[in-house]
Amino acid sequence: MTIDQFNFAGKKAFVRVDFNVPLDENFNITDDTRMRAALPTLKKILADGGSLIIGSHLGRPKGVADKFSLKHILKHLNELLGIEVQFANDCMGEEAAVKAAALQPGEALLLENLRFYAEEEGKPRGLAEDATDEEKAAAKKAVKESQKEFTKKLASYADCYVNDAFGTAHRAHASTALIAKYFDKDHKMFG
Repeated sequence: MTIDQFNFAGKKAFVRVDFNVPLDENFNITDDTRMRAALPTLKKILADGGSLIIGSHLGRPKGVADKFSLKHILKHLNELLGIEVQFANDCMGEEAAVKAAALQPGEALLLENLRFYAEEEGKPRGLAEDATDEEKAAAKKAVKESQKEFTKKLASYADCYVNDAFGTAHRAHASTALIAKYFDKDHKMFG
């Protein structure tokens, strides 16, 4: 299935984009190429009468960190799309679920940085440098287990899935590879 064949009317689309854009010390975007590259996909969904749930990462955070917050790109995203994009301060929080459920056709929601959660990458965090192999294995097993719920929750926000994050499509992360398993072949596609 391609996005050109799919009619997004009345559908909520979880779109994984790569908005990992460079920011200066004042959080100004210094190169918005990646954001502009996603516009054809995002605008197609909106033009069809669909709604957007936009997921991305920014940087390589090891937990919640303001400097990696996607709120810094929200104003520019509003300008590029020509609409007021809503923002969820936590991609897993109640706010995200409520805002996603309430989206109307032509509306968009940007989720906070997916990598604020270890489950996005599926790698354990906070292990002691001298952790034993057994401790490392247990931590990896635990994060892989919690990754299933993380992925399931992201998928629950939407009716269909679009991967437009070509810079990260090769990674087996929750929002790039694992989430696709929650949608049938007619409801998952590339941007």
